[in-house]
Amino acid sequence: MEEKKLDINSIIGFVLIFGILIFMFYQNKPTPEELEAQKAQQEQVEAEQKEAEEAVQENATLTTTSPQVNLQDSTAIANYKSAIGAFGYTQPSEGTTTLENDLVYLEIGNKGGQIIEARMKQFKTYDSIPVYLVKDGNAQFGLSFSTSDNRVLNTKNLYFEPTLSTSGENQILSMKAKTGPDHFLEYRYEMKPDDYLVDFTIRSQGLNGVLNSSQPVKMEWNLKGIRHNKSITYENRYTRLTYSHEDGKIDKLSEGGDDEDTEQDIKWLSYRQHFFSSILASKDEFKTAELTSINLVEEESRTARFTKEYTSVVPLEVTGGELSKNMHWYYGPTDVAVLDQYGDLNLDDSIPFGWGIFGWINRYVFTPFYAFLSGIFPYGIAIIIMTILVRLAMSPATYKSYLSQAKMKVLKPEITELGEKYKDNAMKKQQETMKLYGKAGVSPMSGCIPAFIQMPIFYALFMFFPTSFALRQKSFLWADDLSSFDTIYQFPEGFSIPFYGDHISLFPILASVAIFFYMMMTTGQNMPQQPGMPNMKFIMYLMPFFMLVFFNNYASGLSLYYFISNLITIGIMLVIKNFILDNDKIHAQIQENKKKPKKENKFQKKMREMMEQAEEQKKAGKR
Repeated sequence: MEEKKLDINSIIGFVLIFGILIFMFYQNKPTPEELEAQKAQQEQVEAEQKEAEEAVQENATLTTTSPQVNLQDSTAIANYKSAIGAFGYTQPSEGTTTLENDLVYLEIGNKGGQIIEARMKQFKTYDSIPVYLVKDGNAQFGLSFSTSDNRVLNTKNLYFEPTLSTSGENQILSMKAKTGPDHFLEYRYEMKPDDYLVDFTIRSQGLNGVLNSSQPVKMEWNLKGIRHNKSITYENRYTRLTYSHEDGKIDKLSEGGDDEDTEQDIKWLSYRQHFFSSILASKDEFKTAELTSINLVEEESRTARFTKEYTSVVPLEVTGGELSKNMHWYYGPTDVAVLDQYGDLNLDDSIPFGWGIFGWINRYVFTPFYAFLSGIFPYGIAIIIMTILVRLAMSPATYKSYLSQAKMKVLKPEITELGEKYKDNAMKKQQETMKLYGKAGVSPMSGCIPAFIQMPIFYALFMFFPTSFALRQKSFLWADDLSSFDTIYQFPEGFSIPFYGDHISLFPILASVAIFFYMMMTTGQNMPQQPGMPNMKFIMYLMPFFMLVFFNNYASGLSLYYFISNLITIGIMLVIKNFILDNDKIHAQIQENKKKPKKENKFQKKMREMMEQAEEQKKAGKR
């Protein structure tokens, strides 16, 4: 029996798929030139900042750092008040104030006037612990400024006086660091019922003689992302600092390593922790911001607590010796259904839908489509139904591809004959083969085009499954979480297979088996292996292996989709082969095409002339 050979169109299709996957991981990697430009810009900013700070230090009589004040010691309190100058008017007191609704719990500390705890009230982590975005000092927020009596202060070290009130159903918390009865620096929080967004205002009153307007007031926000998923490396892949700037342009710092940048006209800053985000948005753009992201994950760990550390330094304008800035805090899910509610801020752009047309398909097709299906069916069944409908929609492309394969199969004897006839002249063989294709009305690339058309669909789904909040912690069969990998066996702690991971997932195994049988079905239906081409049988086994390894650490929902998708494709191909296409009719049609005069287009003519010229040069070289 003649040895089967793999369908070249399927191979090219799969190569394109994996090329897209690899490209996705590196699409945001900056070029060496961009890295050098960023480094030079950062060095310039740091130099200017250092020069300004040194100038302040030369004239400063006192700089406060982070005083630990014993509030039971009158001497310590007196020293603290002396250190902070005019702001010593506020009596130091420990304590916190709570703002909460049905969605989120916030705790604001008297020291620093900042949020010291942010807890989601409707969500749990993978091990059933409440989801915290701020807890145990993982976040710091404060203003760094100089005073007219040459002190450098930071609000993180100042004590604020809290006042809690209501306005209708809204809760309002005023935190004031006072320099007198009616002179103060205020943080004002306003929480609405059933809303993740909290209005946040920074303003001063009567401080025009206290603040040193010649020095910048810097708002500093630091946060270490708390782990929420069972795999910290998987979670870290989608943990990223994202920001909106320059009239809606969305940019990100590196997801795979340390990164920093300085940007202008920033509308919001998002410290994304995969499925949850801490966002600071401004009603009026921040004119500039220095952004830093530090990767805290080097390898998979079952005990590591944090993913990345983010820092933003934003200068605030002082007008007439006073501060005034209206902003919003958002502590909540990275869920398009929630973030869409804040349309004027465009916070939904912080969700990683993907780039270009792929992100558009994910955002406006798959996300609402799956939301509709999951509202009717269980989540796993909704994926299967979506897969069936997508494959049916793509069946014309499958038919086109298979028709091309069938035509190539019919021409195979003639191609083999040309191969034998011109076995010592590869150029002539290629030239005659192309002529045969032209006469028969067959394009060897026509089978690749349908596969290429499907790339946007595949990439959009590639981003949809691990980032769709609707799939978070939704189970199906043995998979506990369709947005993460399934596990049927966990290796002992400390043992991990390079590139594969520390567990075995079943859905990727099923998907790889389905791919293998699909490739087996498509062998022997296309052109024979050409000289210089890779071993087709080797690729036939290599592709499923790549899928097995790659998807072992990916969302089980995607593996489920790909498993069902390949089963459906196999079924469609069997129907096309056995009930739709007739090889005898295809052969007769090809023979009819050969009899018709074939007019060359400009490209075909140019290719023919080039091949003929190369053939003439080859003959001339032998003389």
